[in-house]
Amino acid sequence: MKKVLLTAFEAFDGETINPSMEALLAIKKISFDGVTIDVLELPVDRFVALAMVLERLRETRPDVVIMLGEAGRRYRVTPERVAINVDDFRIPDNVGNQPKGEAIVEGAPVAYFSTLPIYEIVDGLKAVNIPAAISNSAGTYLCNRIFYAVMHHLAENQLTTRAGFIHLPYIHEQVIDKKYDFPSLSRETVIAAVRIAIEASIARE
Repeated sequence: MKKVLLTAFEAFDGETINPSMEALLAIKKISFDGVTIDVLELPVDRFVALAMVLERLRETRPDVVIMLGEAGRRYRVTPERVAINVDDFRIPDNVGNQPKGEAIVEGAPVAYFSTLPIYEIVDGLKAVNIPAAISNSAGTYLCNRIFYAVMHHLAENQLTTRAGFIHLPYIHEQVIDKKYDFPSLSRETVIAAVRIAIEASIARE
């Protein structure tokens, strides 16, 4: 059995929903042939989230790691190409941390590329009319932090695990009462997008 680790974040920045968590909770109920899906719910906490991810990697040694997060102003599902070695939080995390221009890992490489099949994921999403594109910036908040730390751990330990990050737009419930117009996708579409990403990543193993 192949092992896939799927991570997602709790709500933050005044939201009560995080589409990444909604997708994770749905995916954990879905069966994939020949695959075990291990899910990890992460707090929006600079230090605890990172410790939780690295501990799970050491415990389970997954074949694939897919990290999910919210990018509320995007209108497409966006697999990230690259993680950069900097924490520069626009807003505090849920416990008040707000680093400015700090390295995630001192002395480590500037960046790591995703090893997920990002082109295949985007093509698979577009094939079923889900808006998708490769993103060249995972930001400098917790999404990028977790993405970078996971890639660094895999590189340092010479592991062949495929890993990467995917940002998801708001789901419809999140934009109903917003002052400005924001794009959103249905909950069902977001869940379908994550399932396609998992299937594409497994197919490359």
